[in-house]
Amino acid sequence: MSKHYYAPHGGHPGQDQLLTDRAVFTDAYAVIPKGTMRDIVTSFLPFWDDTRLWVISRPLTGFAETFSQYIMEVQPGGGSDRPETDPEAQGVLFVVDGTATLIAEGTRHELTPGSYAYLPPGCDWTLRNHSENTLRFHWIRKAYEAVEGLGTPDVLVLNENDIAPTPMPGTDGKWATTRFVDPNDLRHDMHVTVVTFEPGAVIPFLETHVMEHGLYVLEGKAVYRLNNDWVEVEAGDYMWLRAFCPQACYAGGPGKFRYLLYKDVNRHMPLRLGSAANRR
Repeated sequence: MSKHYYAPHGGHPGQDQLLTDRAVFTDAYAVIPKGTMRDIVTSFLPFWDDTRLWVISRPLTGFAETFSQYIMEVQPGGGSDRPETDPEAQGVLFVVDGTATLIAEGTRHELTPGSYAYLPPGCDWTLRNHSENTLRFHWIRKAYEAVEGLGTPDVLVLNENDIAPTPMPGTDGKWATTRFVDPNDLRHDMHVTVVTFEPGAVIPFLETHVMEHGLYVLEGKAVYRLNNDWVEVEAGDYMWLRAFCPQACYAGGPGKFRYLLYKDVNRHMPLRLGSAANRR
C-alpha cells in the first residue's frame, strides 16, 4: 500500500497573517515548522538547472554538526549532471513527490515517491526530472568517515513501499522502523530510516544518547518532548536534535505519525576537537 508524504510547495503568506508560529531554535534542539518554508527562504546550488531548495539543516556552531539536509524542488526538465561538488560527501536521496531519473555509476534508476538512494563518496551520479510534474526530494549529505579495513558502501536504490517495517520489541507493531541499510553493516556511518507510530503509540522514556538526529515529519501529528519542552509537530515540520538531547513522543492520531530520520552511527568519538577527523 502506497504511503503519504508531505512536501512543501512554497508560496508566500498574506500581509494579514499573524506572525506567531511554532518555530523554536535552542542549543539542544530546533523546530522548523512547515509554515516557514516559503519562497523567500529558498536557496540555489551550482550546476543545478531549474532547481531551488530549502536548507533545513547545516553544520553550524550551535546547530547540526554532522550533516546537512535539503528539500530539493526540481521543475520539469531540470536537474544536474554535476550534482555533488564535494568528493568526501556521501548522500541519501528520498523522494516525496514526483519522479526522477537517477544515473549512478552508469546504472539508470527511475525514482518515485518512497524511493531511497544511497550514494557513496566519489560516486558518479546525475539526476534529472524528465516528467511533466515538479519533483521534490530530500537530500541528506555527510562527510564520510573512512575506517582502515572497512570498504566504502555500495550504491543502494530501494523503495520504502517494498520493505516491511521492523517493529520495536514489546510494542505490538505500534512503533516500527523501515530500514534501508543493514544495521550490522559497519561500512555505513549514517542511517536514514522511516519511523512509523500508530495512533496512541509512544516513546515511553526520555531517549538520551550520542546520536545527532534530523526528523522530518512525513505524515500525521504528535506531541514531542525535546529537552525540557513539549512541542506539537505535524506533517511538513522538521526537528533537529543535538546529541544527548532528551526526546520522547506521543502519537495522537487520528492517523499514523511518520518521519524521515537521520542519525550518525558506527564510529569512534573524535578525541581532538577541531581536528580534521572531527565530524561530530
